Amino acid sequence: MNPRYHIAPLVYTPEIIQSLADLLIETVANGGSVSFMHPLEENVAQAFWRSSINAAIAGERVVLGAFDGAKLIGTVTLILNCPPNQPHRAEVAKMMVRVAYRGQGVGRALMHAAEKIALQKGRTLITLDTAEDEGAAGLYEALGFQKVGVIPDFALKPHGGLSGTIIYYKQLAAEVAGE
Repeated sequence: MNPRYHIAPLVYTPEIIQSLADLLIETVANGGSVSFMHPLEENVAQAFWRSSINAAIAGERVVLGAFDGAKLIGTVTLILNCPPNQPHRAEVAKMMVRVAYRGQGVGRALMHAAEKIALQKGRTLITLDTAEDEGAAGLYEALGFQKVGVIPDFALKPHGGLSGTIIYYKQLAAEVAGE
């Protein structure tokens, strides 16, 4: 990742909520399958991120941001609030990078940071899903995630039509924490 970029856990400020909302709206407008439909209203995006950051404050998740200077250019969420019989597991959600920054290692750096935090939190298994059509399967596979399978017609694409979802997992090794 370019040294001018940095990754940090996000905190609840009006500016962060607005930046996350803008990123979510851009992602959905460009076909990103992240649980929302196009057009995504700003107040809906802001409400989602307020809830997500509040869950982070409660310790149920970690929301990471990638920054180019002061500009938020990407995010990933590590969900820690798993059932009692899964204290070793975390789930990756809402991995998004601004269109202008894609292909520059931002997503890879966000995922590495999420893996390090997962290990610090005692999680040794990460799960995630991504859209079969236009998802980030290539990135996840390059990062060592194992494909479990595809659920056909899992969700609507942001602009309509059904897409399958690919389920992945990764067992974390202790050396990830030292990278």
